[in-house]
Amino acid sequence: MSLYPSLEDMKVDKMARAEYALINQQQQQYSAPPASASAPMMYPSLGNYMGLELSDNVIALNMPEYTQSALQQATTADSASGNNAQWIAPISGSSVGLARANVTHGIRELTLCKDKANHVGMRVKDINKGIFAVLVVDKSPAALAGLRFGDQILQINDVIVAGFSMEKVHDLIRKSPKNGIKVVVRDRPFERTITLHKDSTGCIGFQFKNGKIVSIVKDSSASRNGVLIEHQLLEVDGQNVVGLKDKETRKIIDNAKTVVTITVIPTFIYDHMVKKMAGSLIKELMDHTIPSM
Repeated sequence: MSLYPSLEDMKVDKMARAEYALINQQQQQYSAPPASASAPMMYPSLGNYMGLELSDNVIALNMPEYTQSALQQATTADSASGNNAQWIAPISGSSVGLARANVTHGIRELTLCKDKANHVGMRVKDINKGIFAVLVVDKSPAALAGLRFGDQILQINDVIVAGFSMEKVHDLIRKSPKNGIKVVVRDRPFERTITLHKDSTGCIGFQFKNGKIVSIVKDSSASRNGVLIEHQLLEVDGQNVVGLKDKETRKIIDNAKTVVTITVIPTFIYDHMVKKMAGSLIKELMDHTIPSM
């Protein structure tokens, strides 16, 4: 999870840090602060990053905000304000939707089986020599295993599928055993998540038609956090909305809490993925269940 899922989080965090610094400065005028105990880390370990050996001295000279003392101050500030010291996003750090969406772009392994019809419940599309899941059937083995729209299929039973055609991959699955099908996927490489905050009227700041974002409201959370037009809305708080009617998607957004996380993909990529699939197939079969965390 990123340090600040939204611009609103960053602003609130900065205000809290500034307030703490002022209070701490006033307290130091009267007494020396007690030695602080070791605090839990709020940032990823910086031992070795992108080929750089980040020693304590290097961090102190170039990134003083990442020194242990700075991190401990930040943790103390959170404790003083009553927040959990592990939280890194004051507003949306505990958002259930953010945890459900969680586009990592990382690699994971799934174990699939076949249902009584001898299907695993997914369809794929070949794009730029890669294979991507474009349909995950509701309540199918693929859906139960956690496969999502846009996941890139890397291997099936130790066979690397880069460069395969859609037909060749489907044939490989048909010839696989009924149980224990090992599938390695990269988590939704074309997709990204954006965390938004509703205003006093419940608006998050964009309009969409047939799932495609077509306009952004000025000075809204969507405009502040970088939502773009010509992008397809895929998930709301981690729930797949591909194939739903716009009014159904709006209802999901309306029923969401104050913090809403959306998952989007560029429209030209989305259109390429689904252009040869019948709309009725997507609407009737696509998995729209709320994922577990």
